[in-house]
Amino acid sequence: MHIVAVGLNYRTAPVEVREQFAFAEQDLPTALHQLMRTKSVLEGVIVATCNRTEIYVVVDRLNMCGYFLRNYMEQWFGVKSEQFTQHMYQYEDDQAIQHLFRVACGLDSMVIGETQILGQVRSAFLTAQGEGATGAWFNRLFKQAVTVGKRAHSETSIGESAVSVSYAAVELGKRIFGSFTGKKVLILGAGKMSELTVKHLYSNGAEEVVVANRTLARAKELAEKFSGRPLSLEEAAARLRDYDIVISSTGAEGYVLSSEDIAESMKSRPSRPLFMIDIAVPRDIDPSASALPNVFLYDIDDLEGIVESNMDMRRSEAVKIEAMIAEEGQQFQQWLKTLGVQPVIRALQEKSNSIHEETLESLFNKLPELDEHQRKIIRRLTKSIVNQMMHDPINVIKEMSGGKEGTEALGLFTKIFALEDRLEAAGEGGSGQAKERKFPEIQPEAGGAMKPAPFAPAGL
Repeated sequence: MHIVAVGLNYRTAPVEVREQFAFAEQDLPTALHQLMRTKSVLEGVIVATCNRTEIYVVVDRLNMCGYFLRNYMEQWFGVKSEQFTQHMYQYEDDQAIQHLFRVACGLDSMVIGETQILGQVRSAFLTAQGEGATGAWFNRLFKQAVTVGKRAHSETSIGESAVSVSYAAVELGKRIFGSFTGKKVLILGAGKMSELTVKHLYSNGAEEVVVANRTLARAKELAEKFSGRPLSLEEAAARLRDYDIVISSTGAEGYVLSSEDIAESMKSRPSRPLFMIDIAVPRDIDPSASALPNVFLYDIDDLEGIVESNMDMRRSEAVKIEAMIAEEGQQFQQWLKTLGVQPVIRALQEKSNSIHEETLESLFNKLPELDEHQRKIIRRLTKSIVNQMMHDPINVIKEMSGGKEGTEALGLFTKIFALEDRLEAAGEGGSGQAKERKFPEIQPEAGGAMKPAPFAPAGL
């Protein structure tokens, strides 16, 4: 058996390509069922986010599995493989395991160390598990991936420092105010960066947001997202004294706020600090205002310097996590090596129990005068003999199955004790895999793309 991961992400495919391979959340159950009908696939999980689409599978052979998975994507999305093959990557076995762990830890994210992906990996696994698409291998692997992701953030500092301009602005504000609870925010301009910064401020307790823009309609649009109020730029400058935080990104050619405007507003609030973030290029706020008492003014270079410094710190923390991932990968591989021994041991125990019971039955038939107490003593003693005889061979094969020649040792053990028929009858070849599951057919719509079709998941 082999673990394979195929996919495309923000590094390998532009957004116009990635958006063609977006799995809608409501379609994932059906997509998983179709994946499980793909040749060679025994287990499957689909991880789909705005920055990546990845398919993880356990397959019974590596030969041709890449072709089968590309064909699956071609059918599901209705896109010819030659249009996306150059954007895809494929990892196998150790590399696939390492890649999943790196994804869960946020090391493969656009922003190193971000935590959202961990929840997305966990959700993807739970969805697949709920649809019966996972078995022994992925139930273990994905739980371990979530665990190592949690370890990465609890045992290192990779997620503690700001790595976006908007988040860095909030972190700077905390140094000044300690807390944003009850603070009033004035937004000059209604751009995307301003919106992201406001989201962070709101999540940290900011009380009121006022949006000022040259176009009042746009100011109203952004203000409504945060239950705020719109203003014109002229009104905002006149009421500067009312606010604790000013975020500016207007795209204007000259200063929107002069040093004189700010100095005038501070006269009526001499003991209250004013935190100003000028994200605009060219700048919106007269830089000389930073010399005014209780005015804390930062521009885009200040914030980007913080971001780059924090990224360096995250990269150094990532080295620690890579070592953690390598350790976790070895643990999973060790578990895989010993996984195959369980059905073999079970088959040996069942065979010894069967021989024991048949022998006792024959003995009791030949000695009908034995009473129940005598039979119990004989049963207990003979069972003890069987268990003692099996004890050493079982311990030895457990140890050998985890070694370099574990597969060969397991095969030899199976032959010595003639367990092939029992394993075959149980539908197990020593891999721990579940028996083949049947999934409903998915009917293609016109145009070739596979779309959700009604199905009853009962019994999965």
